Amino acid sequence: MTRVIRFHQHGGPEVLRIEDVAIPPPAQGEIQIRVKALGLNRAEALLRAGTYIETPALPSGLGLEAAGIVETVGKGVQGFAPGDAVSIVPPVSMVRWPAYGEVVTFPAELVVKHPPPLSWDAAAAVWMPYLTAYGALIDIGKLSGGDFVVVTAASSSVGLAAIQIANRVGATPIAVTRTSAKRQALLELGAAHVVASAEEDLAARLKAIAGPKGVRVVLDPIGGPIFEPLTDAMSRGGILIEYGGLSAEPTPFPLFTVLSKALTLRGYLVHEIVSDPARLAAAKAFILDGLTSGSLKPIIARTFPFDQIVDAHRFLESNEQLGKIVVTV
Repeated sequence: MTRVIRFHQHGGPEVLRIEDVAIPPPAQGEIQIRVKALGLNRAEALLRAGTYIETPALPSGLGLEAAGIVETVGKGVQGFAPGDAVSIVPPVSMVRWPAYGEVVTFPAELVVKHPPPLSWDAAAAVWMPYLTAYGALIDIGKLSGGDFVVVTAASSSVGLAAIQIANRVGATPIAVTRTSAKRQALLELGAAHVVASAEEDLAARLKAIAGPKGVRVVLDPIGGPIFEPLTDAMSRGGILIEYGGLSAEPTPFPLFTVLSKALTLRGYLVHEIVSDPARLAAAKAFILDGLTSGSLKPIIARTFPFDQIVDAHRFLESNEQLGKIVVTV
């Protein structure tokens, strides 16, 4: 028996329960891991609330990220042994492969030996933000030196990962956040410029920063009315990559701006990287190299103990965090 976190009905953080369940041994090609830390993601709150792209049978587990020690390897698994320090690449289905537990089982292809100096907290905060940002900016956006890139929701773990990746390839990251409360922190964490969208004219500020060259790449999880000022500041042939839909307001399609500038508006989920072995291998190499060199460094907003998972989810939904929320086991 092991303790896991599940929910029996959709709702707020209070529906999460810690329960004892029997965990079968790993099947062929699987690895069983004793978890040391979990990384929290907004997708888990959406699954819990019943508004995620995946609809679970209840009761359901949840969770996309974990780090810990290999406990048992299934038949056919090569390159891993009990005692290895590992972290988890987010699965396509967290219902099939939930990470919230003291002991979890994952396919071997989603398990990564992380650099030894990485703490458990940091290791649990790597793969969702850095894979998401890498897939959008490098794999799809082909971001490179000299580009201006706008990162909205910049204080999120994905936003901070995107800022670090932009700096790593020599691009200029422009952080967009709602108010100026996090301006100084974002500058200290690598943003070249910070724009407070609720306090400033977003399009005018972006145009002033990027100049005639314009913004070539935009990474946005919000949607809604922000689309119009973002596309207004983009360069001809630019690409806006949308990986969420946090705005409750309708998202306008800026038809004439898109036509006149030949813009690409691209929907994106990290699943397309995780599901493609070649693209995933390239992403792992880029991220592991960055972690080893120190150019990529997970930012932890706050940690909670396993028994306080309800409080951790409440904090997740507060939007007060700067970086990743981690639960220690």
